[in-house]
Amino acid sequence: MIRKRIVFHGWVQGVGLRYRARHAAERLGATGWVRNEYDGSVTMEIQGTEEQIDGVILAIERGRYVKIEKMDVETIPAVPHEQDFWTR
Repeated sequence: MIRKRIVFHGWVQGVGLRYRARHAAERLGATGWVRNEYDGSVTMEIQGTEEQIDGVILAIERGRYVKIEKMDVETIPAVPHEQDFWTR
């Protein structure tokens, strides 16, 4: 089980990215959260296997209007007993 903090830059707000992330995370069994930032980026903390996390990112990238120009990714400590994925 790993946890990553990912900051998405580009055309990422107002295009369904958070909804798509939550839906994919719930479907794939990943936990964490996603939120819009004041600078126009979107931050996500996601926890699961590498395959679950990759699956969520792929689902986000398939969004019709989402245009990710850059992702800042860092591995952070896992949150024990986390059970859900939510939008903040």
